[in-house]
Amino acid sequence: MSDLVPRREAIRLLQVDRRAIESALARLSPRQLTTGGLGGGSWSPKDLLGHLESWEEHALGALEAWDQGATAPIDRALREIGLTRVNADEVERKASRSVARALSASSATHDALLARIRSIPDDVWAAPPTRRSRTALGVRVGQILAGPDAPFRHDRAHLADLRAAGARS
Repeated sequence: MSDLVPRREAIRLLQVDRRAIESALARLSPRQLTTGGLGGGSWSPKDLLGHLESWEEHALGALEAWDQGATAPIDRALREIGLTRVNADEVERKASRSVARALSASSATHDALLARIRSIPDDVWAAPPTRRSRTALGVRVGQILAGPDAPFRHDRAHLADLRAAGARS
């Protein structure tokens, strides 16, 4: 997962996968959107949407920190409390949101992320985000937004579970 994905391809992947998520969500009834059990766990599709939004927020926070030459907050959180706790804390933080609010917030964050990535020149995308870093900015953003098999494929990694939620009665 260390290869640099061209910036325009990263944008395309994020857009395609989010459209698939939105399509799967649109097929769910209001009750299904808030019923837990995704992937055999306790999350509902609404929780999953908040989870996906959180990682896009982490990417935006990292970009902001790197602009200041600082450590990305998500890097610090992963070191201090670990991935499982980061995910659980974010889902809990967003649990009280209505479905409408979850959809609206997720869409706004996604649009902000795409706009931010579009604003990054290709030479900056290919360079390390700080003087201390050796990894290209685009690689680091791809790692934050990765699924288990590829950078920028976090949404795709959760799509099968979301579609399975639609198959349940």
